[in-house]
Amino acid sequence: MGAVKSKRMPRAVREQQMMDAAVRTFGQRGYRAASMDEIAELAGVSKPLVYLYLNSKEELFSACIRREAKALLEAVRSGVEPGLPADGQLWSGLRAFFLHTAENPDGWSVLHRQARSHGEPFVSEVGGMRDEIVAFVTGLIGAAAREAHSDPALADRDVAGLAQALVGAAESLAGWANVTPDVSAKEAAATLMNFAWAGLENLMHARPWTPPAS
Repeated sequence: MGAVKSKRMPRAVREQQMMDAAVRTFGQRGYRAASMDEIAELAGVSKPLVYLYLNSKEELFSACIRREAKALLEAVRSGVEPGLPADGQLWSGLRAFFLHTAENPDGWSVLHRQARSHGEPFVSEVGGMRDEIVAFVTGLIGAAAREAHSDPALADRDVAGLAQALVGAAESLAGWANVTPDVSAKEAAATLMNFAWAGLENLMHARPWTPPAS
């Protein structure tokens, strides 16, 4: 009897392996330094097969950005517990964000450091993901204002600005937490929550800080 032929790996599984290897390589070595040979070896496939599935290094990197952006968005959205008070929803969203970035440091490096360092089309890919997170956070802050006042005290412009500031702070803090020993995702989320919520409460209760006249 002849040898039994090994089952061919499904395309989706093989693509997933290649993407995992690519995210790890891009995240740790950077877009410029990463090579398709290295990615193929880590994935356990031939380099021609990588090019067959994804035509170029640029296309592979863009695919990595899209995959990691989608995973982060899904983590944040699913992490927010509906029905909680506004502060509980914001806390659960921040906790989900920092937990995901801590558990996926290579993916976060691809999104936060590598993609933004190498121009288009990568910057636009990340920008689309960031816009969705900002829109989501804008909704949470707006809900907090409505919860504090039947007639919201925060103007739409203020809410949008606060959402941009909060997302920017979360991005920077995640980058710091991922390279600082013994900083847990919960600690990072609590740091930002304490910083942000005190300010939000002041604004929502008409106690804003005002700059000096001069």
